[in-house]
Amino acid sequence: MQVTYKTTELQRYAEDSKYSLRNLGTIKSNNYTKRIVALMSAQSLEDVRNLPGNYHELTGDRKGQWACSLDGNNRMVFTPHEDPIPTNPDGQYIWSEIKGVEIIEIVDYHK
Repeated sequence: MQVTYKTTELQRYAEDSKYSLRNLGTIKSNNYTKRIVALMSAQSLEDVRNLPGNYHELTGDRKGQWACSLDGNNRMVFTPHEDPIPTNPDGQYIWSEIKGVEIIEIVDYHK
């Protein structure tokens, strides 16, 4: 699957392990790298649905975004490249038709 980044900082976390470790800490940095590798290795979003990291759709004002766990309440949030996002007749997103994502932030949105 194609993975892009909203900011150069998010891309640098993925490509520069020293920078990532220094700025995110060990656990968050290691999990960020694992999640990026999992997404890049997948054919579609469906392939990561049941992998470690609890990949899930967001709701409310974050509808149309997905997230996965990094550590504690910190999440890596991403959006599909597909516009509009593929849905079935019931309005549910079709994970298997999402072939690319953009990483948009690392955040604790539970506050």
